[in-house]
Amino acid sequence: MVTIVIPGYSAHNKEWLEETTGNIKTEGEIRPIYWGHWSDPGVKFDPLEKAKLLDGISGKRVVNIVAKSIGTLVACHLIQRSPEKIRKVILCGIPLNDLMESSKETIKAAIKNIQPENLICFQNDEDPHGGFDTLKGFLSGVGTDTNIVSKPRADHEYFYQSEFNKFLLG
Repeated sequence: MVTIVIPGYSAHNKEWLEETTGNIKTEGEIRPIYWGHWSDPGVKFDPLEKAKLLDGISGKRVVNIVAKSIGTLVACHLIQRSPEKIRKVILCGIPLNDLMESSKETIKAAIKNIQPENLICFQNDEDPHGGFDTLKGFLSGVGTDTNIVSKPRADHEYFYQSEFNKFLLG
């Protein structure tokens, strides 16, 4: 098994990536994903291409995913590519305010491929990229009982590693 930790786009997400990776308590490999554009601004960021690379990295292993912000879109592309190998998924701060409709549809389709007990979403109440109510309304049209955890914050930070572990180990 491999647990893939997929951060948001900007380099300040490196702190979240490293703290999350350092605190996850699952079996198997824990694989943090560092974006190339953090060190080389000329590197193109394409969520679908990133998902293809992650699919190859994970091989035939069972996969847990912990993703934040635009990393949630990468995660959903990965889920769409290989739903059979996905075990548990944690999506944090889905940036609905910043996504095109096609990306939103990718997220909906991926969520439909995951059993509700294997998916949890953390969304801050007043996340500037899309708050809890926005996500709740968006997912109400998916037709599954997705567990969405509301957090009383007004930012895009998701340092909830102890809750991540409860879900992954449960």
